[in-house]
Amino acid sequence: MSAASPVIERGTAASRIAAIAVALIIALLAIAPQFLSAGAVDRMTALFIYVILAAMWNALAGFGGLVSVGQQVFFGLGAYFSIRLADAGLNPFVALFVSAIVVGAVSWPISLFMLRLRNGEFAIGMWVIAALTHLLVNLDRLVQGETGTSLISLNVYDASTRRVAIYWLALASMTALLAVLFGLLRGSTGAAIRAIRDNEDAAASVGVRVTGTKRLLFVLAAFGIGIAGALWLATSITFQPKTYFSVQWTAYMIFMVLVGGIGTFEGAILGALLFFLIETWFGGAGVWYLIGLGATALAFSLLLPRGLWGTLEERFGLRLLPVGYSVRIPVNATLTTGETASPAQTTTSREKA
Repeated sequence: MSAASPVIERGTAASRIAAIAVALIIALLAIAPQFLSAGAVDRMTALFIYVILAAMWNALAGFGGLVSVGQQVFFGLGAYFSIRLADAGLNPFVALFVSAIVVGAVSWPISLFMLRLRNGEFAIGMWVIAALTHLLVNLDRLVQGETGTSLISLNVYDASTRRVAIYWLALASMTALLAVLFGLLRGSTGAAIRAIRDNEDAAASVGVRVTGTKRLLFVLAAFGIGIAGALWLATSITFQPKTYFSVQWTAYMIFMVLVGGIGTFEGAILGALLFFLIETWFGGAGVWYLIGLGATALAFSLLLPRGLWGTLEERFGLRLLPVGYSVRIPVNATLTTGETASPAQTTTSREKA
């Protein structure tokens, strides 16, 4: 008997259930401030920001192959431009999002020369850009060097009202950015992004617009991280350059993506949740907390290089938010030798572009 044709699929029963679950979770999160304490609202806002950071770095490095250790530049600029715009008279809540647009605009000229670099050169080049930007921001008299300044205009709002407003803004930003990224990765641009990651020269040879696609991804990641920086400023009010331009922010992004699963949409979200829980439980341990994060990241790199979600996906074919296609051999498929396909042959393969 002839072999049955393999099935190429994207959506699964699990992914359809996951889509409904995601909608319900977002709806519940939207009304959660009515039932949460002030401290819990602040912690949930931090979680939303972590998800944004993880998703943006994963998009850049996991899907696009652009590994950067300088993304803190956009986090710091998001906060800095919020301070500047609010000082110019703009409503502080409006300033948070306008600052992200400015960050995206600033990232465009940066991409013109940074995207000429590859691999380690790009990674270190971004760190240099972050360090230089930090020095330039320190020269601004409004910032007062490392002494910093505050988003004073937010203080005109009642503390509880401000807290809930920032929570909803963070939730809306996270949802919108994840939706945009998900749609982008599921389309032809997403296929081009992954092709560039796998082999840039081969992608160019088949007509992929390499530079334009990389620039789109670079600007989107900068915009998202800029929003995260602005929202973090709104929660803390105080802006100190050495805090916002610290490489620890990129280290956190890398940790979340490595642990959750680099190159998987679900992995970044899972990694952010795990980081949030670790920080909540062990954040008060001081330097040992940082040592623990480093040791955990190293252990995952050695033992589970695909991260938690990547490992689950590989072993069980679990795909809740698929952005590519997969190939599956039907259970009742018959091989050319006349033997029925074994269970191992009926599992979903690794997701393809």
